[in-house]
Amino acid sequence: MQHIASQCLSFFRELEFLTFSRPLFLAFFILVFSVYWLTPSYRLRKWWLLACSYTFYATWDYRFLSLILISTLVDFQAVKGIVRARSNVARRAWLIASLSCNLGILGFFKYFHFFEESTVQLLNACGLAATSSTLQIVLPVGISFYTFQTMSYTLDVFSGKLQPCRRLPDFALFVAFFPQLVAGPIVRAKSFLPQLLTQPSWQSVPLRSCLTLFLVGLIKKSCIADQVAGHIDPVFATPELYAASAIWCAGLMYAVQIYCDFSGYSDMAIACAGLLGFALPKNFDFPYFATNISDFWRRWHVSLSSWLRDYLYIPLGGSRGPAWYVARNLMLTMLLGGLWHGARWTFVIWGGMHGLALTVCWFWRRWQPDCCPEKFLRLRQLASMACNFYFVSLLWLLFRCESFETAWSITQSFVLCSSEGVRQLPSILWLAFAVLAALHAAAYRWPIEKVAHTLPDWLVFVLLPLGYLLAFALAPVGAPPFIYFQF
Repeated sequence: MQHIASQCLSFFRELEFLTFSRPLFLAFFILVFSVYWLTPSYRLRKWWLLACSYTFYATWDYRFLSLILISTLVDFQAVKGIVRARSNVARRAWLIASLSCNLGILGFFKYFHFFEESTVQLLNACGLAATSSTLQIVLPVGISFYTFQTMSYTLDVFSGKLQPCRRLPDFALFVAFFPQLVAGPIVRAKSFLPQLLTQPSWQSVPLRSCLTLFLVGLIKKSCIADQVAGHIDPVFATPELYAASAIWCAGLMYAVQIYCDFSGYSDMAIACAGLLGFALPKNFDFPYFATNISDFWRRWHVSLSSWLRDYLYIPLGGSRGPAWYVARNLMLTMLLGGLWHGARWTFVIWGGMHGLALTVCWFWRRWQPDCCPEKFLRLRQLASMACNFYFVSLLWLLFRCESFETAWSITQSFVLCSSEGVRQLPSILWLAFAVLAALHAAAYRWPIEKVAHTLPDWLVFVLLPLGYLLAFALAPVGAPPFIYFQF
């Protein structure tokens, strides 16, 4: 028995490194999927999904499962208090209690060391001796995502946009639903909770679309993002050793890597949820085809940008009021959006630069009439796409670097096209970039999921297994986890 228990424990420890792009996840999901659809009772199905979701998260570190349970219980009870309260003061008190708990937990685990180190540096700069504490705090995976989800529930009920959830297990499943638990999309309560009220049928599952979408995400992650990472990580570690052309290549390929990594996760999460009968929101809409920075944020990480818009930007005043008021709202929203991504000043500056760009874009559209002749419209769109992609790629360098020194070195080389280094990256990366850009444009013109519906069943039956085998065969050994796991 001890041997069997040891083997089981070893298996679950392997799940600590579980990502959607690993064969081990497929084994886990097939088990979840099979039991789910073979269970006749819908209530038992939801209990099964909740148990699997908690198990999935606990395999990373079971101790941090307590944080999810705390957020779940606090927000469920806070909403009951909001509904039962007889005065606005009491309703606001329950709301403040909920937000304080969620933001307090998030702030402690994610930003304690950040603010501590910043304070120590400031005190030392002022001539006051100070040292950091020895407290070691681990960042729980996915805490930023499920915290925003539970906050959306409380805020929507408080504002009268959503009826409270009556069953605690349903609300717990909304918070912990494993396909999007650790890296989104950030699901709103008003879009997910109503789905739990109606039992989904197997006949309504878009099987072909979900399997195709999962394969697309798997290829993005395993065959593109992970392969690119092995080539460009050394450049970001020691940019001073590389020539300007290598830094340019690394900058462009990192834009490819982060898109394929994160959108690949979102594709697989949406596909897994779809196979279980649930719909998750689309999180990416070809953001590199955006013609300005405002358009980019309508296409990139849509669940986060729309959350910041609805729960931060609009409550601050949105686009109403004088110009300086709008500029303030945009800057505050993006500074906090940058800080949401991580506890580093590089993230804050990255968010601030996007906020500044959004402000300039807002002023430009307001004061500059669109008088481009129709015959030059397409050319202008292409030029705008290229300029916007350059700007976004430039800021990705700041996003990627862990220190200002590295960020300054690599950004300077990228902008000025000069470097004292001599090392080069393989020339095939430039060809890969061109091929991937062409494939991306083709997918924009002919979406793969729609193309899959036009193919005969026998061909899909042959191509899908071959695609999965090829994706797993091309996956590098010891592939890194998803980039957004750290947020």
